[in-house]
Amino acid sequence: MNLTQKLYRWISNLGAFVINSLKRLIGETGNIVIFFNESVRLIFAQPSRFPEIIRHMEFIGNQSVGIICLTGVFTGLALSFQLYLGFKLFNAVNMVGPTVALGITRELGPVLTGLIVAARAGGAMAARLGTMRVNEQIDALDVMGVNTKQYLISPRIVAAFICMPLLVAVFDFVAMMGSYFLCVKLVQLDEAIFWQKISDFIEVKHINEGLVKGMIFGIYFATICTYRGFYTKGGAKGVGDATNEGVVQSMVGIIILDYFVSNLIRFFYNVMGIS
Repeated sequence: MNLTQKLYRWISNLGAFVINSLKRLIGETGNIVIFFNESVRLIFAQPSRFPEIIRHMEFIGNQSVGIICLTGVFTGLALSFQLYLGFKLFNAVNMVGPTVALGITRELGPVLTGLIVAARAGGAMAARLGTMRVNEQIDALDVMGVNTKQYLISPRIVAAFICMPLLVAVFDFVAMMGSYFLCVKLVQLDEAIFWQKISDFIEVKHINEGLVKGMIFGIYFATICTYRGFYTKGGAKGVGDATNEGVVQSMVGIIILDYFVSNLIRFFYNVMGIS
């Protein structure tokens, strides 16, 4: 076999691999969309699963507050310090506050909150549902006449949808407190100017942008992780694989979604005439 034939075979194999990967991606995406649609349509079905929604809200929201606060305060501290060093070079240190506030409320707040909660709560969702699947507990619920998607999936998606913007708001607040501590207490910037500059540049629409992103990220990671867990196969190894796939796909997807959601929100603001 000459070099030309080897090159042709390599290109053919590469093309076949890419085509097959795209087919799997499109098929998997379609299955996830169908899974999400079926689960959402069951939210208001009877019997009511309101107690399950509250229980999952406590797990996703309340139990995430500690790690959100810890991450938020150090994010505010680190970002403020780096911006202070940069702005100090051209005597614009009073812009540290509003720059941190814009970065936190519009981007870092929802993205970091989404990544943290997806890793903590999303991984737990996939693992629990995966364990129920391999132990045939989901099959037992089906035999008993329980709609497993309404009982196991819908409450988790609703809980993530409700809790994520609240966690984003907590992250934003704590991060700004960290920024305030560094700017005012450590590097001795003027406190009145610090808050005045923030109020001059930060608008309600900037905060709303982060909260909307939080809701979208919550729906996304809850759907991905519950889907992976619900259709787990292969025993204990399958549970581990499902958890890993759910967390990785959620975190990568949140970062990709952030770009497109940001542009959609800008487009919406332009259409509505919001400057």
